[in-house]
Parts: sequence; structure tokens; C-alpha cells
Amino acid sequence: MWRFSGNQLKRWRTKANVSREQLAAAANYSPDTIKAMEQGVRMPTPRVLDMADELCRAEGLLSAAKEYLSREKFPPRAQEFMEREKEAVGHWSYEVALVPGLLQTRSYARSLIENRYPPLDDETVEQRIEARIERQAILTDRKPPVALSFILYEAVLRSPFVDAQQLEHLLEAGALRNVELQVLPFDRATSPALLGAMVLLETRDHERLAFAEGPFASELSADPEVVSRVAGRLSMIRAQALSPDESARFIERMVDRDD
Repeated sequence: MWRFSGNQLKRWRTKANVSREQLAAAANYSPDTIKAMEQGVRMPTPRVLDMADELCRAEGLLSAAKEYLSREKFPPRAQEFMEREKEAVGHWSYEVALVPGLLQTRSYARSLIENRYPPLDDETVEQRIEARIERQAILTDRKPPVALSFILYEAVLRSPFVDAQQLEHLLEAGALRNVELQVLPFDRATSPALLGAMVLLETRDHERLAFAEGPFASELSADPEVVSRVAGRLSMIRAQALSPDESARFIERMVDRDD
């Protein structure tokens, strides 16, 4: 929808002989931002669509895209994973740098999303934050409950974005019966633990999917070889990590120090 709407935006603008600079000025955006929207790199915002509809005399055809774009609450590279996550009966992950989205407080999520580069407009920031919080329903609202396992490298907890509220939130999540939370301390890490974050999902049909997200690209794979490799790394890291009880005490000590 991003690409299609952006393509239509450009076609209507060109047909109406409206320059990119004119649309940018009218909508209070930079020409480069309009270009990114037309190329599908950024989501066309309601303000741009409405202004383009008016300038190009599209009679509501461009504004109509707002309803469909509002449903796309996640970056294009993560949308397929988010859809499959909704179907999951099992969710196992390892994170090397950031608190997983399913365990983030609203303030932590805001810190990450507001500081994203290239920057997002205010409307998209709020949309992404709400979408991230909505995802967390998988922790408590699914019947039967989803089995979730999280392993966090110690560096995740030492981040300047992590405050006492976020640490306490982790403790609360780890206390849920369907959630297992482990910490991998610095002194227990081996090279496989430094190769990056990963997620393994299992669907209702017992299909297993491996997901790896990077700064520029993400990959969701059902390839048995890829899935097996991710499952092996997760098992190895899980064995090196502290037990759930030890991990809770580790986090509790960090909370006490923050106090």
C-alpha cells in the first residue's frame, strides 16, 4: 500500500502539473520527504494525501488511501513477521542490544521510535508506539496462552534507555506463567551470542519460521536449514544464560542499584 499510494500520488501530481516542491510547501514537508513517499520509502501521511487530492483535483481518490494506509502500523520490512506473530503458538527470541518490542514500556518504545533515523513525522511516531503496545496482547490475552521465551544479553539491560520502570516491567512479564525470561551475562557470552538478534516462531500448523532484523533489511524464512541454524543458536545461548530465577534476581539487583 505504501508503494501503490506513493505511485498514485506521483501520477496524479504529474498529470495535474503540480511540482514536488509545490506539494511539499502546501503540506509543510520537504521535497525530499515527498519524494520518499512517492517511492514507497515512507508512508504517505493523511495531510499529504489530502493536500495532493485538493491540488490535483483528484475528487477524493487520493484521500481514500488514508483508510488503507492507517492499517499498516509497522515498517514494510516487518509487516509479514507481525502478521505471522499473531498466529504463533510459540515465540522464542534472543536480543543483543534492545529490549524486545513485546517487553517494552511505552516510554522505552517512544525513546527508540522518536530517535529513529531518518526521523518519522509525529503522526507515524504515535502510530508505531500504539502498534507496539497492541502487540503485547500476545503475552496475556491469547487462549490458549502462547509460550514465550526471551533471552536478553546483559548489554540490553545496561542501555541508557533502560530505566527502573523498564526493569520492573521485565520482572512483571517474567513472572507470567507462559513467559520465560533469561539474562545472558557478559561473562557467559561466547561468539554465537554476539552475531545478532533472532526470533523463532511456531504457528498453529506447527510450521517454524526464523526472523532476523537488521538496520537496513529483515528476513523471515521457513527454509528448514535457516530455521535449524537459528534453533541451534537459540538452544546454545539458552544453555549459557542464567536460569529464569537467577535472571529475576539479576534484574532485581539492578533495580535496587537504580533506587
